[in-house]
Amino acid sequence: MQRNSRQNDGVTRRRVLMAGGLALAGLHAMPLSRVGRAVPATTIRMRSDPAGEIVMFDPVGLFVMPGTTVRWVVELNVHTATAYHPANGDYSQRIPDGAAPWDSGYLIDPGNEFAITLTVEGVYDYFCRPHEAAGMVGRIIVGRSAGPGALPPGDELPAAARRALPPVEEIMKHGSVSPI
Repeated sequence: MQRNSRQNDGVTRRRVLMAGGLALAGLHAMPLSRVGRAVPATTIRMRSDPAGEIVMFDPVGLFVMPGTTVRWVVELNVHTATAYHPANGDYSQRIPDGAAPWDSGYLIDPGNEFAITLTVEGVYDYFCRPHEAAGMVGRIIVGRSAGPGALPPGDELPAAARRALPPVEEIMKHGSVSPI
């Protein structure tokens, strides 16, 4: 009787190990964001022509999942990545309630970078301090369209900035929007 019990235990162990292996294989095939692991970083390039007359974030619109680290990297010229939020000066809030505002400070040399991890769902609008009036703005949607940034911008943003922000619907449809 003990022998049968051991044989049954062996079969049960094999089945458990096989089921565990299949479960691990299934998890391996799932996207990282679905299994609770960190989502890879996404890079936004801070671009400019040599004279600084044409400036942009590339992409200008981006959809990511909560927990994604977004990294801005300078290619040329001096830039910032600054959230539209009263904590950053005389700006209206255009990031979700409960999200921490950020300001990279001046990134001066090519290759300088700044990164944040976005966890609160909603629309995040941000700008470059020295180039906001030239339309150097960007929009990130984390998980879903919600919050103050989901509303059309008003006169609180310079006209060039209002024109440069891609529509929420376009970002949701394509996932990433390059500057025009």
